[in-house]
Amino acid sequence: CLFLSRRQQAGRHNRRANRTGEPMPALQPDEIRRYQHDGWVVPQWRLPAGQLATMQAALDELLRRNPGVRPEKLVSAHVERAGTGADNGEGVRGVADFLHLAQDPAIVDLVAGVLGDDVILWGAHVFCKPAGDGYETPWHQDGHYWPIRPLATCTVWVALEPSTRANGCLRVIPGSHRDRMLHPHLHEDRQDLTLQQRMADGAFDAADAVDIELQPGQMSLHDVYMIHGAAANTSTQRRTGIALRYMPATAHFDRSLKPVDGKTGVAVNFAQRPLWLVKGRDVCGRNDFTVGHPR
Repeated sequence: CLFLSRRQQAGRHNRRANRTGEPMPALQPDEIRRYQHDGWVVPQWRLPAGQLATMQAALDELLRRNPGVRPEKLVSAHVERAGTGADNGEGVRGVADFLHLAQDPAIVDLVAGVLGDDVILWGAHVFCKPAGDGYETPWHQDGHYWPIRPLATCTVWVALEPSTRANGCLRVIPGSHRDRMLHPHLHEDRQDLTLQQRMADGAFDAADAVDIELQPGQMSLHDVYMIHGAAANTSTQRRTGIALRYMPATAHFDRSLKPVDGKTGVAVNFAQRPLWLVKGRDVCGRNDFTVGHPR
């Protein structure tokens, strides 16, 4: 089972503590219930000021290293290769601070609240929408793109700058994850989109959309089946968030699969994508934690 019972949730919440004896950040029982019911939640916990400043500096460095990459498409920003000019195998020169953020026990513990105690980090994507011409992210479901079977992922979307309705914040369709079903997507051959796959008409009502507005350091969690998107940024304020991708270790990152067959509009190489076991054990037993890592 990918979700925990209420008794298990309460027990895990009461047991959490760091080495100093202070409670670790954790999703509250009502936050877990909301995630399960609505498919998303904004937890009370947020990045401490010092950590936020570190990540904002890391963003500046990431942009400096990748002048030729659209800032909405900084995929695998957490994968840093040794050597001058070396990219991560997906066309981006990553910065190690994003890996450190993704491995932070506080964030991993939030994810464990909905995925369970065995957690794999498999991706991190920086979405930086420039002021005035930041690309639209069409309505879509994440699971349409990813080689994970059975399909399961929790995405933690961490705001590094204000994310508001005016500058193209994340928008979700609450409850759209419940039937655990991927709806048809259509390919759009447009260069002004973050992703080139859009939900076909008829699967949802955009009038039900909720805007997830976040201040720097805040974050949202959402389910792999959640229908979501974001408007273009036509405002005068840049909008940046880092999407950290986690899967339960009961699932398999199947490198033989090629979802959407390279037609997403984002350069990915799942065959060489590194994985990190950030909590517990590889229950599936088929996940490879050596591919894509330095030898």
